[in-house]
Amino acid sequence: VQLVESGGGLVQAGGSLRVSCTASERTLGRFVMGWFRQRPGKEREFVAVFWWNGGRSYYGDSVKGRFTIDRDSAKNSVYLQMNSLKEEDTAVYYCAASTSVIMSTMTRAASYNYWGQGTQVTVSS
Repeated sequence: VQLVESGGGLVQAGGSLRVSCTASERTLGRFVMGWFRQRPGKEREFVAVFWWNGGRSYYGDSVKGRFTIDRDSAKNSVYLQMNSLKEEDTAVYYCAASTSVIMSTMTRAASYNYWGQGTQVTVSS
């Protein structure tokens, strides 16, 4: 599967932004879809995941209550709505998909076998 992100950009602190990821094939029931981010000089960090058939979603501690993952299965797309953005949210955001991730490893980048090219999100003060 190929993943293409879009929607990144520059936003002021406190603002909102929505990034999108469109897959080249149907993902519902076939892939776990998630978002990671990578800040300069840092490792790739788990942001959010939509678990298998979309029944539940999980978030990294640093974004809980501010970010929401959503999907449109008809469009093979998953979205990340980011509210109350902070300067420390500045990063390249990556869409990821996995055919085999398990609950205990869902926050690990190595558990995902498909990645998009990333989209830059910059939050200014």
